Amino acid sequence: MNKIEYTLSKEERIYAQKRIDSLFAGSDSFIAYPLRIVYTMREPEEGLPPVAILVSVSKKRFKRANKRNRVKRLVREAFRLNKQAFVEIALSTGKSFDIAFLYLKDELPDYAAIEKAMLKTVAVLNERLVTGTGNENNS
Repeated sequence: MNKIEYTLSKEERIYAQKRIDSLFAGSDSFIAYPLRIVYTMREPEEGLPPVAILVSVSKKRFKRANKRNRVKRLVREAFRLNKQAFVEIALSTGKSFDIAFLYLKDELPDYAAIEKAMLKTVAVLNERLVTGTGNENNS
């Protein structure tokens, strides 16, 4: 029995400019309001986790860094607690993927809104990647 790890290591974060560029260059996206999800598939590599994330909050939305950081913390926490669902999608497709979470709203969110968006993200990715249906615009 596999033990679920509720961690978010540095390897699971996208920070290299080359990987960020490839994520936004050849990717699909959808909106799970208040998040815009951009994702791309990649071949599984030794030493890299099956799912890696990037969280971005625009300075245009929040001028103060502490508010931007608060939103990023909430998104990372929601991902960390639901990471197992993303890993299961990656394992069932036999691919790894990179995901960018872009925050769209102008007000600070509560955790429940972010959690709801994260669960919708899991559902949409599962529908698109595992079942193979639903390439329609899901805004």
